[in-house]
Amino acid sequence: MGRTAFGSLGYSEEQVELMDVATAFCRERSPIDRVRGLIVEDRGFDPAIWQEIADLGWLGIAIAEEFGGVGLGMAEVVPVAEQMGRTLMAGPFAACTIAAQILMAAGSDAQKAEWLPRIVAGEIVVPALVEADCGWNLAGNSAHAEGGQLAGQKCFVPHADAAAAILVALDGNFAIVERAAIGEHALRRETIIDETRRTFALSLDGIALGDEALMQADRFAAALEQAELCALLLQAAEMCGGAQAVIDYTLDYLRTRKQFGKLIGEYQALKHPIADAYVAYENARSHLYAAAHSFGDQGQGEIATRMAKASADKAYAFAADRAIQFHGGFGFTHDCDAGLHRRAAIWQASQFGDAAWQRACLADLILS
Repeated sequence: MGRTAFGSLGYSEEQVELMDVATAFCRERSPIDRVRGLIVEDRGFDPAIWQEIADLGWLGIAIAEEFGGVGLGMAEVVPVAEQMGRTLMAGPFAACTIAAQILMAAGSDAQKAEWLPRIVAGEIVVPALVEADCGWNLAGNSAHAEGGQLAGQKCFVPHADAAAAILVALDGNFAIVERAAIGEHALRRETIIDETRRTFALSLDGIALGDEALMQADRFAAALEQAELCALLLQAAEMCGGAQAVIDYTLDYLRTRKQFGKLIGEYQALKHPIADAYVAYENARSHLYAAAHSFGDQGQGEIATRMAKASADKAYAFAADRAIQFHGGFGFTHDCDAGLHRRAAIWQASQFGDAAWQRACLADLILS
């Protein structure tokens, strides 16, 4: 694998190739009109496009070849996720990628042999990591197994209604819960600020624990950490893509809208903030690909990934805020694309820790 590196920033040949393909695919399959159309649909994504994503091999990019994957790493998933964020492409891509990483980190040989090829083929497997009372500390899970049954509550489970299985984080282990074992009233769709996404609350109470459902408990901590870092890396990628899109959208407006006989982009009060937004975006994207390059490096990988999430959070929020402001009254309507991106930025910040949380974690990592 060829790689050109500048310090800790590197781009592989595979990343460049995937970027080119993903840019064209996402632009064609996820135009903004289609994004708005999917908002009002129950599932929230197009199953036909999801199967195309599987056929392209993207679900297996970071899965070992012995399980039908491509055998690359999370660094090569980044350009795909970035372009999905750029076009607000709906679907459980990130969730399935995280679930696959959990399986590879903590699954038994039999579990990996059964579920990883199914993910590669397009079956949806998602993680259930979050509980209402544990905040952003994923290790604070209180869900548990007792007497052959599960107990507890999970929230923000992505696309649980379409999943073949859910990987539930318990107090000290993961359990594979197949969709058929989840009762009709155990799932409740949540109302979240980002309408392009679908999440569900999951009640585990009374769900029978199937044979061979538990993963390897001694690998739970490592798998949970891997899941969190994968989530942060994919979030940073989507947010960088979104920041690029909202900046492009705003520049188009500044170059065409006239006020008092001149283009509004000529006014310094608008030129300077959009330049600041672009600088913040480029900074965030540099952090993103530095994190992708060093993702597997112990210690350094976590630091770079948390830095990437923090900088992407700031860049995306600022760019979307300025876009809404510059569009005036229209910016506050549902028809302005900037509003969709601002909602996406708020949602991403709320999951797995916002910029302030990441900085606090970085202080512990760097100063301890």
